Amino acid sequence: MSMSTTPPPPALQPYLTARHAALWQEADTVAAEHIAPRVARMEAAPRNVEHHVAGHFAKRGWFGVTIPQEFGGMGAGHVAKTILIHRTAVVSAAAAAILQATLIPVGALLNWATDTQKKRWLPQVAEGALLLSIATTEPAVGGHIGGIETTADRRGDEWVISGRKAHIGNSHLARAHLVIARTAEPDVSPSQALTAFLVEGDRKGLRVGGHTPGLGMHGFSASHIGLAQVRVPDENRIGEIGQGLAVAQSSSILYGRANLAAVSLGVHEAVVETTTSYLKRRPRYGGSLSDHPVVRDRIGELESRLRAARNLVYQAVYLRDLGLSCDAELINAKYRGHAYAVRSAQDAMELHGAHGLSADYLQRLWRDIQYTYPPAGTGEVQRIQLAHAVLNEDHIQWSEHLPVEPAWTTANLTPA
Repeated sequence: MSMSTTPPPPALQPYLTARHAALWQEADTVAAEHIAPRVARMEAAPRNVEHHVAGHFAKRGWFGVTIPQEFGGMGAGHVAKTILIHRTAVVSAAAAAILQATLIPVGALLNWATDTQKKRWLPQVAEGALLLSIATTEPAVGGHIGGIETTADRRGDEWVISGRKAHIGNSHLARAHLVIARTAEPDVSPSQALTAFLVEGDRKGLRVGGHTPGLGMHGFSASHIGLAQVRVPDENRIGEIGQGLAVAQSSSILYGRANLAAVSLGVHEAVVETTTSYLKRRPRYGGSLSDHPVVRDRIGELESRLRAARNLVYQAVYLRDLGLSCDAELINAKYRGHAYAVRSAQDAMELHGAHGLSADYLQRLWRDIQYTYPPAGTGEVQRIQLAHAVLNEDHIQWSEHLPVEPAWTTANLTPA
């Protein structure tokens, strides 16, 4: 696959400014020069957690892409965030996952933290000194937020947190974790029973489990986190007591869905590019495989899915930057983005024939795309939420309830 920078497709021009185009080129350059050379060693040593790429992101302020300038961030908005994740994922989904995993709890801080808390933590995040994770999923209940068993008991001006979290993205890179814990009895509604806390990684009783490599995303860590009587001051509470479900859900919808759609899009683009390149090079009957109608039919389907996925995610985040209602669009971008990409990855394996069984680059893409399905809700969860939308059963639209971060104005979003 070519490592040269690629200009944004014309179909995205309505969503992009000159600044966006510059970020697109910057992301391509960073991915080609600093991430691509590390991919082979990340694959060869899956037990290692990749630290170096986070340094490159930090140096350029990417962890602060949506953080307002008053807190040291770029203040560039959600389209810009999507560009950075998407273009990084074309080269390495694992590297893109490191970036996007910190940006989800950033959204929680922007929307729910007090001004004092923002001044305390956001500048550190923006400069890359404080990477974050969001610790919601648990071993017994998975992503069922309402079933969270981790508890937080009030002891004067402190909270004592005990429990275990699982599949926590950036577990070994994060220096602080946004932990969702139960602060009320089990029979209390989840909408009032959970509270969010930012727990620094060096607090006594917090332990990150060993890194065990999985099917794909080699270099990215998503391990268990144990909390044994971890004490945090009440000033580390994010939002009001009982707002933990709202903190988690809003962050997942407004940030998590789009972030994962961007990772899927990057992998999808790499799948299509590598597959078409292979088919054009592969000789057959005096021409190439790409000359044959049956193969062209399948190439056309690959391209159709890719264009649809690209439009879905960029339209959704553009609406978010405009401050318009877009919960369903964000949800659909994540759902369809993964579904299209995983189908294209399977088609690519088939189009490569037996060569696909030994093509390391293609196997990596096939394995990595599996990782964008469970986080922020499986396909079943997304379809149920879309059903709520069409049946007018949504109790809250987070894109309407929470104002867009003060980064861009409508004028700033006018295409160049």
